[in-house]
Amino acid sequence: MTRIDFHSNVPERLGYVCRLVRKAYGAGNRMVVHGAREDLARLDGMLWNFSQLDFLPHCRLGSAKPEMVAATPIILAETLDDVPHHDLLINLLDEPPALFARFTRMIEVVGADPGAVQAGRQRYKHYRDHGYPLEHHDIGNGGRNA
Repeated sequence: MTRIDFHSNVPERLGYVCRLVRKAYGAGNRMVVHGAREDLARLDGMLWNFSQLDFLPHCRLGSAKPEMVAATPIILAETLDDVPHHDLLINLLDEPPALFARFTRMIEVVGADPGAVQAGRQRYKHYRDHGYPLEHHDIGNGGRNA
């Protein structure tokens, strides 16, 4: 069963996701970041420029040959239909991803604005009601940072 971590009250979501990706990649995880086209485009640029010391090899699903995507440890994807690995999913959408149960672990990154908080609460309730193991980290109020 997928383990789900909520990171809530995140003041700058995409910068925070860059730190999560760096940490997960450094630990040897292969991951998929799932989100809207605009967020993924911004994140793509941010990952290339995030750190002068770290190389975070990533590509967008559908923008490269399937064998290149399969060999890349960080995938940015608008859909989860054809992702090549299922270790870690980072969700940036306001609803539960349709295929999240294929993943060993998922991190929900919830912003600090009222709309994001409300959508995050609805997702938390959905997962809880379906029996998924949940952890919550309140980043904005002294929670563990990535």
